[in-house]
Amino acid sequence: MKKLMIYGATGYTGRMAAERARIAGTPVVLAGRSEVPLVKLAAELGVEYRVFALDGAAAINRALSDISVILNCAGPFMRTADPLMRASIRNGIHYLDTAAELDSYRLAERLDDEAKAAGVMLMPGGGGSVAMLGSLAGRAVARVKQPRKIRIALHVAGGLSRGSAISATENLTAQTLGRVEGKLVGRAAGNIKSFDFGKGPVDCFQVTLPDLITIWQATAVPDIETFLHVTGDGFPQGDLSLLPDGPSEAERLANRYQAVVEVTDADGEVTRARLDTVNGYTFTAVAAAEAGRRVLAGEVRAGFQTPAGLFGNGFAETIADTNIVDI
Repeated sequence: MKKLMIYGATGYTGRMAAERARIAGTPVVLAGRSEVPLVKLAAELGVEYRVFALDGAAAINRALSDISVILNCAGPFMRTADPLMRASIRNGIHYLDTAAELDSYRLAERLDDEAKAAGVMLMPGGGGSVAMLGSLAGRAVARVKQPRKIRIALHVAGGLSRGSAISATENLTAQTLGRVEGKLVGRAAGNIKSFDFGKGPVDCFQVTLPDLITIWQATAVPDIETFLHVTGDGFPQGDLSLLPDGPSEAERLANRYQAVVEVTDADGEVTRARLDTVNGYTFTAVAAAEAGRRVLAGEVRAGFQTPAGLFGNGFAETIADTNIVDI
C-alpha cells in the first residue's frame, strides 16, 4: 500500500495536517524525533508512527522503506529540508513541505536535476502562502497577454505559532529581494506600497517571500515583488519557546487571510485579483494534506514543482473556504 509520511506530525501544523489526512482516508504514517507525543497522537488517530532523527542517512532510509510520499512539517526547515529532500531522492520518494523559508526553495532548485534523474518530485510549500499566492498570481497572469511584472501582497492576521516565530527569528535577513529581469536582486529597504484587501487601501512593506521563486517557476514573469501587511499582536517578544503551540481554533476563525495581485502587461496596463481565505494555519494544514493525497494518488511531475504549477491555478479554491475574484 502507498503511504504518506508526515514528519513533524506532533507540531502545530503537522498535527492539523495529520488530522486532515486521516479524515480524507489517506494512508498515513506519523513521524518525528520524540516518541512520547507520537505515541499519543498515533493512538488518537489510529495510525502507525516511526521515531527517527535526521542526523544519519541509514536511519532515515530504514524509516522510509515503504513510504511513497513524505510531507515535512518540521521547522525550522533550514535544518530539516536538506536531509529529507536528499533522502527522498535516494529512496525514490516524492517530497513536500510547509516551509515559508527561502532556503528550502533554493535547495529544491539546486536539486532539480538530481530529482528529475531519480523520478522524484520536490514540492516545498505544498501548503501555505505558496499555494494560495501561486493560485492567485496564476489566475491573474492567465488573463494578461504579455505579462511583465507581478506585485503580490499578503495580509497576515492573528498570532504566530511557536514554531513559526522560532523559524522566522532564525531566518531573519537584512536583505530585501525582488525579481528583476528573471534574477533575484537586492532592493532598497523600507519600500512601501498600498494594496486594497477589500476594506480600502492599506500600507504594505516589501519583504522577501518564497513566492519570488515559486511564482517565477510557474509563470516565468520576469519582474516580481512581494509585500506583507500584518494585523494582530505583532511579532512576539521574549523567550519564544514559552509561546503556546499556536492560535486557538476560535482565534483562527476570527482572523482570515487575504491577498491581492497586480499584473502589469507590456503596455503598462494593470490587471488585479483578490483572494480571501481561512486563517493561514488552517489553509496550510488542509492544503498540505490535500497535496499529499493527490501526489500519493499519482499527480506527480519529477523535479522542483509548485502547487499551482502542478495542480493548476484553481488549487487554492479547492481548499476550505477560499475565493478568488477579479477586480
